[in-house]
Amino acid sequence: MQAEVNGKIIKLSEAGWLENLDEWSEELAKQIAINEKIDELTEEHWNIINLAREYFAENGAVCEPRNFSKLMKEKYGKDKSSQKYIYSLFPTGLIKCANKIAGLPRPKGCS
Repeated sequence: MQAEVNGKIIKLSEAGWLENLDEWSEELAKQIAINEKIDELTEEHWNIINLAREYFAENGAVCEPRNFSKLMKEKYGKDKSSQKYIYSLFPTGLIKCANKIAGLPRPKGCS
């Protein structure tokens, strides 16, 4: 699979995961989101994407959903911290959808 952003071809895995994490951009995120059946990335989407990227940059690993909910609660409050909230924005959840759009590596055992 591949995506074209600003005339540049970017390689994605067969499942749509970014192969070279350094090639991530907001424009690429928008393309991956469309592949994930998300027509538009709102501020709420970007809050999750950016928090996931910050966690990865600081810890060198993707955040587990339970811990991510705690981070969301600390930063955005209880209403925006549940798995239900995250699934309302990312149809296949944090791991399979939000992290993919955020350009993070595919966790082991994730399709």
